[in-house]
Amino acid sequence: MNRDCMSIGVPCRVTAMVLKVFFPSCCSSADSGILIGRWISEQNSAVILAVVHFPFIPVQVKQYLGEVQRVTKVSVSVLGSWSNSKQEKEESLSEFLEDLGTIFCHEPWIQISKEGESKFWSCSILQKHSKNPQEEEIILVYYDQRKVMLSHLHPPLDTAGQRAEDASKLSAIFDTVARSQVLFMTDRYDEGPIKLTHWQSDGVEASIIVELLKQASVPACMLLTLLLSLLSGICRSRVLKFWPLSFLWSKLSTCEQLGHRLQHLQVISSNKKAQNQKQLMRKANIFVSLLIDVALGILLVSWLYRKNRIGHLADTLIPVADHVAEELQDLLQWLMGAPAGLKMNRALDQVLGRFFLYHIHLWISYIHLLSPFIEMILWYVGLSACLGLTVALCILSDIIALLTFHIYCFYVYGARLYCLKIYGLSSLWRLFRGKKWNVLRQRVDSCSYDLDQLFIGTLLFTILLFLLPTTALYYLVFTLLRLLVVIVQGLIHLLVDLIDSLPLYSLILRLCRSYRLAAGVKFKVLEQQDGKPLRLLMQINPLSYGGVVQTYRLPTYSCYPRDSWASLCKKLFLGELIYPWKHKGDKQN
Repeated sequence: MNRDCMSIGVPCRVTAMVLKVFFPSCCSSADSGILIGRWISEQNSAVILAVVHFPFIPVQVKQYLGEVQRVTKVSVSVLGSWSNSKQEKEESLSEFLEDLGTIFCHEPWIQISKEGESKFWSCSILQKHSKNPQEEEIILVYYDQRKVMLSHLHPPLDTAGQRAEDASKLSAIFDTVARSQVLFMTDRYDEGPIKLTHWQSDGVEASIIVELLKQASVPACMLLTLLLSLLSGICRSRVLKFWPLSFLWSKLSTCEQLGHRLQHLQVISSNKKAQNQKQLMRKANIFVSLLIDVALGILLVSWLYRKNRIGHLADTLIPVADHVAEELQDLLQWLMGAPAGLKMNRALDQVLGRFFLYHIHLWISYIHLLSPFIEMILWYVGLSACLGLTVALCILSDIIALLTFHIYCFYVYGARLYCLKIYGLSSLWRLFRGKKWNVLRQRVDSCSYDLDQLFIGTLLFTILLFLLPTTALYYLVFTLLRLLVVIVQGLIHLLVDLIDSLPLYSLILRLCRSYRLAAGVKFKVLEQQDGKPLRLLMQINPLSYGGVVQTYRLPTYSCYPRDSWASLCKKLFLGELIYPWKHKGDKQN
């Protein structure tokens, strides 16, 4: 909140007290009457909410304010008088306005007058019941009542110091206007005894489309709640808890995404009213995210089923799989020779090469066995995009995992063999130093070995050490291939998380109606003259786009472990498996 007078070229005057009057700009042309608002004694400020026109009956005004105070829980009262005369102000009107202070009994009594077409206003304070009245400097602050009422003030990220104090003072003003919404439901067309001027005086703002949607949303939400209760019952049934359905449900990203979207639908269809602004924005963000996700999925379906793209994709898939298998066979033939001029252990090299070549042969047979059904499978999989683009992307990730299952098997075989040799060498290295690993106490203790144990240990250490380069080369090649597949799947899941977590409604609101998401205010000097109150214009500073994303970002699921780079490198060096999903009990860095 920009409150520094020197930064905007206004000389600061030192006075005993400063009284701030927040006046709605929509009331600047209102007829003469009395000012209704809230007095904030802690800030020595008055928030004007409306102007009651002449003529009126004071008893009816007090009854009306009592009803408003009972509904809004805001201490609304008559704060002063407002005079708007296009001619010179008469003495009788001035005396009458001063006498109103004795009827409504508010201390201090604020008198604001606008004379003719003059751009300068006069504002005075009456303190009849004060024994030692002090001279007060008056600052008249104009604000847009509609924007302030509809906006939501966000506290600053650094909630310490002067910024937090200023935000708490400003939130009292925003809260006063927002909670006084009942006061703005009366317009000039109402046949009541009290005529008000506020931001909705010319007619209550409403939308026929919004009202129709509200009426139609009730049966739609009831039907959606019934369907979701049935789906939730199926998902909680005991059938899905048995192996292998429980394993597939927890490992396939498609099942995870469907469960995540099911939770979103339950939040939207819930009849529980949002308790605060953040919960309301969360519901709106989830609804818009689902809507855009389904719309993108339908566009994808229309693109896939146009010009027989599904058939072309199925015809391309088998040749691509054969080409990948041929490249892997060439790679294994290269490893079975002298790769990069390295001399490998020929016996172990031939055993590993033939073992992996046999797996590739099995994989090619498996692909050609499924080739007659691939187009039908892709046809039904393409229809699942109607559930949303994120579901289609998760299915694509699972298809990539199935098509590269042979690469995953090669990686697991190489990693297990490499890990066995690494841990064997480390254990034998402790044997040479007279140490051993204590399993019960999880530490390294001293131990004495006899000659036979040292001889067998030396023999095994030598064998493992000379076989390590051959195993390490196979492990390195298949680990790189596995990491390539994991990176592709990771990029797909990053896109899914982006669609799931992006607060689209809040971003659209920030783009179209930035005042709805307020980060603070700024003041602009309108007029300043000696003997006249300082006139400022309060403008809303919108929340930045980064702040909108940080404040309203939706929580997402993630089936990939969030390991640090140090932990990932350690796992790669020791040959530990890198799973594309989380495990119970895994330590997440």
